[in-house]
Amino acid sequence: MDLPVGFEDIVEAARRIEGAAVATPLVESPLLNRIAGGRILVKAEGLQRTGSFKFRGAFNRLSALDDDARRAGVVAYSTGNHAQGVAAAAALLDIPAVIVMPADAPAIKLENTKAYGAEIVLYDRARDNREEMGVRLAAERSATLVPSYDDARVIAGQGTVGLEIAAAAEAMGATLDAVLIPCGGGGLSAGTAIALKTRCPGSEIFAVEPEGFDDWARSLKAGRRLANAPGARSFCDALLAPTPGELTFEINARLLSGALAVADEAVAKAMKAAFSHLKLVLEPAGAIALAAVLSGQFDCHGKTVCVVCSGANVDAETFRRAIRGK
Repeated sequence: MDLPVGFEDIVEAARRIEGAAVATPLVESPLLNRIAGGRILVKAEGLQRTGSFKFRGAFNRLSALDDDARRAGVVAYSTGNHAQGVAAAAALLDIPAVIVMPADAPAIKLENTKAYGAEIVLYDRARDNREEMGVRLAAERSATLVPSYDDARVIAGQGTVGLEIAAAAEAMGATLDAVLIPCGGGGLSAGTAIALKTRCPGSEIFAVEPEGFDDWARSLKAGRRLANAPGARSFCDALLAPTPGELTFEINARLLSGALAVADEAVAKAMKAAFSHLKLVLEPAGAIALAAVLSGQFDCHGKTVCVVCSGANVDAETFRRAIRGK
């Protein structure tokens, strides 16, 4: 297919991030299988460096910069996981980093981004435009702007998740009927879909997003990018992009079988189930694909389904409420 990112770009990204990123496992639980009625393989990206898949794309993007660009530094805007990924990659590569983050981002994401050595510039979600702030800061500092999803090298880096899923499933003797992927801007689903459509061409691939932020479900049906309604709320803070990305929509519209929207209540139950049955800590966005399976929104009966659990960066209080069911 003539896409903005090719399978060979993902293979090259895998070579570039090897030794820096973690090859995370596929794990399963007989109890979860029984609840879902099928075989559920969980891609545990919360075990990735910085606690989410975002490090993959960030490191692939930054490691491709030339010496002059590295000295000038990078700028990114993010609710937290891309922020941490860029900050950690920049620290490893000795590149100055400035991150634009919402003032109400989870404290753990703010603290970790700062701990990696990045400079943080805060903004108000209701009043400020983070994209405009990022562009302005990059211009003022002659720095490279690193988008969180709408960038070919970022997408290729995220696509290494798909390479690992395919290799691990083959090693387990599993033929994947479907793969469910958390989706905000669409970088993870786009990159992973490219890899899987080459390595596991018989697998259907679905995006999963929060209720109220179902722009992917509506956009895929309409055949064009549609925005989310203003004022929507979800505790899946990492999946609240206002509209699908341009590059990511071009890819996902051709490769995905559809998108599912899941309620916060189901996500909280999935966080509890992952902790109880897999001993995994998941942030809300990281649990949303598992929630689609456990809530019955995706029918797994008689199927082998991979769910990507994309991150583990959750505040203690949010996690406590989820596992206590309050």
